[in-house]
Amino acid sequence: MIKIRLKRYGKKREVSYRIVAMNSRSRRDGRPLEELGFYNPRTDETRLNVPAIVKRLKDGAQPTDTVRDILTKANVFEQI
Repeated sequence: MIKIRLKRYGKKREVSYRIVAMNSRSRRDGRPLEELGFYNPRTDETRLNVPAIVKRLKDGAQPTDTVRDILTKANVFEQI
């Protein structure tokens, strides 16, 4: 199953996340199928590739709870 989830990167205590599509059995920081966006929890900055996210969701990818909240704030589900 394909999941849309967060991939951690950055220095200690200065974490940022990439929003990626990857196999649900892959490890957290493994190689993604596709990078779909960026999320910085310290500044609440998000950059999303909305057409690619919508395509993945239509193909049956399941977002994690945190990613679902990020996508809801960005009104991505209204474009499906």
